[in-house]
Amino acid sequence: MKNLVLIIIALNLNFIQAQVGVGTTTPQSTLDVNGNVSFKVVNLNGGPGGSATVISDGYYINLTPTAGNVEFILPDAALVPGRMYVLRNISDTETAVLYSFGVAAFFPGDSRTSVTSLTLDPDADANGGSPTKTLIFISDGSNWTYGHFYL
Repeated sequence: MKNLVLIIIALNLNFIQAQVGVGTTTPQSTLDVNGNVSFKVVNLNGGPGGSATVISDGYYINLTPTAGNVEFILPDAALVPGRMYVLRNISDTETAVLYSFGVAAFFPGDSRTSVTSLTLDPDADANGGSPTKTLIFISDGSNWTYGHFYL
């Protein structure tokens, strides 16, 4: 009887650590998706100075800054380790300004020089070939690391 209980426990532990496959019967990772993936798209309007619009939902987020309402704020990176956001300024006239809750800073993907705010330009051509209209953010559990999309 004791051996039967140990076998049942061992089998249950094996299922707890199982891999999940979507579109495959032989997953190679904890989650293995063999097919297209879709993410929720969220549209946010900017907030006025001192009361930035909070970014807390979605993965791909369209930011719409308007005159006097250009600020957006990411959650504290320490509270959402591993979270990712793709942020795109969809305005053709206003620059979006990004901040983060907490003491976290923004680090570009290629160096450790931090900044406390970032801007997403309204016109991808305004920077002479260096647009920052779309950025991807990843929380490392302390700070936000970001990279540019040149779209």
